[in-house]
Amino acid sequence: MTTEDNLATGAALAFDEFILREIEKILRSSSESSQPLELEPARGQLFEMFVAAHGAGYLEEDAKTDMTADELCKTLARRWGLDEAAQQSVARQQKLDAQSLDKMRLLWALLRMWMEWTYAWSRWDEFHQPG
Repeated sequence: MTTEDNLATGAALAFDEFILREIEKILRSSSESSQPLELEPARGQLFEMFVAAHGAGYLEEDAKTDMTADELCKTLARRWGLDEAAQQSVARQQKLDAQSLDKMRLLWALLRMWMEWTYAWSRWDEFHQPG
């Protein structure tokens, strides 16, 4: 691997991590202010991250960095320990604690919005052809 390849790989890793951290900040801010993600400013900020992820090629199924809706939410759930919390909840046959449930709700809202934007973005050309 050449130095240029290493720099490109480092830049790609840094950019995907930047997007993830920005999304986490937006989600945290929304949660702390008790504002739904679907309202401004969170919606617009998340959409900017969606556009950045799309521009970087992260929304393609075969992308090296996968930020499709499912993978993005899985990544965040792992970072937040929600995967373990859910497994423990099932094993103990108890409800998720309130904090984990709030984070899960944030991820569900993000998942829905990200999926809707992906669908709309993929069909844009179909409805905006000259003619």
